[in-house]
Amino acid sequence: MGGAGAFGVRLVAGLAATTDLAVIVAGRDLARAEAVARTVPQGRGRAARLDATRSDAAELRALGAAIVVDAAGPFQGGAPALARAAIEAGLPYLDLADGRDFVAAFSALDPAARTKGVVALTGASSTPALSNAALDALTEGWRSLETVRVAIVPGNRAPRGLSVMRAILSYSGRPVRVLRVGAWQNRPGWGLLRRIAVPGLGRRLASLCETPDLDILPARFPGLRTALFRAGLELPALHLGLSLASLPVRWRLLPSLVPFARPFLAMAGWLDRFGSDRGGMSVEVLGRDATGRPARAVWGLVAEAGDGPFVPTLPALAAIRRLTDPAAAPIPPGARACVGVLPLAAIEAEMERLAIRTRRDSDHPVPLFERALGAGFARMPGAIQALHGSVGDGAFRGRAEVRRGRGPVVALVALIFRLPPAMADGPVRVGIEPDLDAGAERWTRHFPGRHFSSRMERAGPDGSGRLRERFGPFVMDLAVSAHADGLDMVVTGWRFGPLPLPRALRPTTQAGERIDAQGRFRFDVALFLPLVGLLVHYRGWLARCDEREDETL
Repeated sequence: MGGAGAFGVRLVAGLAATTDLAVIVAGRDLARAEAVARTVPQGRGRAARLDATRSDAAELRALGAAIVVDAAGPFQGGAPALARAAIEAGLPYLDLADGRDFVAAFSALDPAARTKGVVALTGASSTPALSNAALDALTEGWRSLETVRVAIVPGNRAPRGLSVMRAILSYSGRPVRVLRVGAWQNRPGWGLLRRIAVPGLGRRLASLCETPDLDILPARFPGLRTALFRAGLELPALHLGLSLASLPVRWRLLPSLVPFARPFLAMAGWLDRFGSDRGGMSVEVLGRDATGRPARAVWGLVAEAGDGPFVPTLPALAAIRRLTDPAAAPIPPGARACVGVLPLAAIEAEMERLAIRTRRDSDHPVPLFERALGAGFARMPGAIQALHGSVGDGAFRGRAEVRRGRGPVVALVALIFRLPPAMADGPVRVGIEPDLDAGAERWTRHFPGRHFSSRMERAGPDGSGRLRERFGPFVMDLAVSAHADGLDMVVTGWRFGPLPLPRALRPTTQAGERIDAQGRFRFDVALFLPLVGLLVHYRGWLARCDEREDETL
């Protein structure tokens, strides 16, 4: 189904080139389907006029098909009508769905599929099939996964169909539920802009994309703290232009950009001659490997010569090969996402005839505080090492007491830096997001009704005990010392951007980390301003947060 579309035609080409199967190219436009069917050699191709939303079991049986594949899309907001018809007809079913809602609802078909003894797999595409196969291959034997980041960045000359454009616009600017640093949050689609590196391809802009992986990865790995999926357009003008176009949706001035799909597609077509035909995909995971060491592993894919649009079809091609091979292990019946079904090697084997190459890289990064403290890091108590000893995102929860100074200066500074209000005893949550490439960590402290963030960076060679903490444009230099009781920090300098500020006006701090009688991590941080006195003093305890909070409620 959709065999004449952007991805369907490439799946037909793969079947024609690598199998001796007969292929029925189906769709609502019979003429287009017939044109594609003629490309299948030896008369193995034929066409049929079918509508995926209206086809029933009798129509599918009448075709004499052995497997039904839906490559039509867009799947966002759609119902699995074709899957139901295939199951009722007793036919195995696959689709290339990347719609988060479509894949999430697919398991409702499982009882019917089991009763019929039928295999029905959704998402036999780049997401979630390929992304999860790569992740499984990277982390075999690992003790824990903390952070997973997936990205797809096609070349600008890759063909774009109307279905693909509608799929992207369906979530641009709209709230996307995503797991970040141990909490479910709503973030705008095509937000969380970042320049990412794809091995072998270079750096490109990428933004939050709504895909099934945002649900599937947290469900598969209960210890996961962050699961992100980004997509990017090669031309910065197009990528940033879509970000700007999504602002009216973010501001709730428009419900959606989907009605503008055709003009957006036309505008993108005007720029087809720019950019390249090189695209890529990456899967990055941070956690602890089989030995318990902090580890990072990355799987990268680069497609040359315009072969990138074949990638979403390759998991489906591998699944069809397995379903039609009498010697292959049978896939158990049931309706589910195409995860844990195809090993990465089986999908990569389908790339051999194409200009697509993959690579794997892994290393053991040293966490920020361990690098800064050198040998002193090992002298600290285990609970303090655990909080500072991960390379993936960390989430911690506990209780805290907050005291605030008095006066207009204190109130102004507290407002600028979003410092917590005074409280005798209240909940606190701390999120730590390492940036390994920059050698930094972002710390976000959540107090009731208020949160504030800072960025920790190395400020000297390894083992020097020197760190730098940034609060917006203000920078404080810190001397950090480790010992058997814990850790202490002292402010040694401060700046506004690159400009040093007078020492006489420098804040002072009393900051320490210890272990309490229950073996918990304890923090005690007091900041003082010259001529003013106490700015804020907060102290309490933290423990690793294994339950995910839901900020979307």
